Amino acid sequence: MNKKLLTLAVAAALTAPSMASAEAIMYGKLNVSLDYIEINDIVRTLVNTDGTLAVDEDGVPIQVSQNFNGWDVAQSSNFLRSQFAPGAGPSNRFGIKGSEDLGNGLKAVYQIEVGVNFDTNNNLTNNNDTFYWRNTFAGLAGDWGTVLIGRHDTPLKISTAKLDLFADTLGDMNATVGFMDLRADSTVAYISPSWSGFQLALATVPAGGATAIGQQNINSDEINGAYSMAAIFKNGPFYATAAYEVLGNEMFMNSGESQFGQSSCVPTDGVTTVCDYVGDDWTQWRVGLGLLDWNGFSLTGIYAQQDNTPAGQTFIQSAPDVDLATSGFFLPGGSEEVEQWTIQAGYSFGNNMIKAMYGAASYSGNELYGRDFPSYVVSYADDLYNSSRTAWAIGFDHNFSKRTTAYMLYTAVTDDQGDLPIVEGISGDDLPNPTRNDWSGFSIGLMHSF
Repeated sequence: MNKKLLTLAVAAALTAPSMASAEAIMYGKLNVSLDYIEINDIVRTLVNTDGTLAVDEDGVPIQVSQNFNGWDVAQSSNFLRSQFAPGAGPSNRFGIKGSEDLGNGLKAVYQIEVGVNFDTNNNLTNNNDTFYWRNTFAGLAGDWGTVLIGRHDTPLKISTAKLDLFADTLGDMNATVGFMDLRADSTVAYISPSWSGFQLALATVPAGGATAIGQQNINSDEINGAYSMAAIFKNGPFYATAAYEVLGNEMFMNSGESQFGQSSCVPTDGVTTVCDYVGDDWTQWRVGLGLLDWNGFSLTGIYAQQDNTPAGQTFIQSAPDVDLATSGFFLPGGSEEVEQWTIQAGYSFGNNMIKAMYGAASYSGNELYGRDFPSYVVSYADDLYNSSRTAWAIGFDHNFSKRTTAYMLYTAVTDDQGDLPIVEGISGDDLPNPTRNDWSGFSIGLMHSF
């Protein structure tokens, strides 16, 4: 899902205390690493010269396996990272933030933050690298809390940010376990003051016809086209949070699809056109617990569940051979429900920290539409939509100072979809390709904050 989707000016729950100065403060973070990524057993299905699938004597597609590996300077979009392995890793940024005293206990707060991608084109002769907007907002603050308008991480994302000991590295929980964190535009958010360690964050996103797929939908016109909320409790080393987020169904369609309705989307003869209608809101809830730096020891846990994913509500046209009249069928675009969890632990001694992570995700909930399903299609669909993944990582950090840290880590992901074939050569009439793979990586890097 596009991270520009939901816009939330919410992270002030964590950043507002640093905005007390009336002067503008320039800040930033440089995080660079050298990664070795290996993607295991990419399964490809062979295609005949006439565009049909190559099959054996039993009519089963012929498949071959390939491995990919190579060095990658993080923040580049080279073939390995952009095509097969997650792009998560070092995140570089710089920004300006500050406040103005307006009198009577009221102040204006603001922040402008820009992200920097290094080597986005992976081209030694092209210096066309990328700048992009990160959390950028303006608002008002007082004893009653803070109201912000602009682009920011959602309350749900903010709620568990402190619990990921591998954040902004190759072992980031979004890259490995697959958690869904969002940053959104045009958001209105409220962040409460701290009440004995308890804090509340609320945000809503007026859709204004905009969609997560980069198109327009005139029916996406609600002030709460998407909304997010989180409750956070902090007391010494103890940290607990619960969050809930909803992305409205209208944000995943254009105007035409929204108006056609569900009735035009259920295939009846196996050869109906592609249907991208999304009928239900995409919801996610998440809870997290942490014991942070208690006598050098840290232990965190996160659990999340997603329901009614947009991909699980749409259909794609598919066929195991060129005879659509007898073998045509429809498959949903993805799994409908996702369940995810991770446990992480770390121990600090002197200027060093050792840490480890283990997590898992399970995908479920969908059905086939059509007729005359070959047995391998039924098996393929079951593996595609009712699959799972596991991930683990180990790491070592050395803090040269409070602002400069060197690190190294190893992470590995095993995914059921990594065993499924990538079907090539038959545009629009092939089995859906898996979107996840087995992969592993070693990373060595340096972070500096200023």
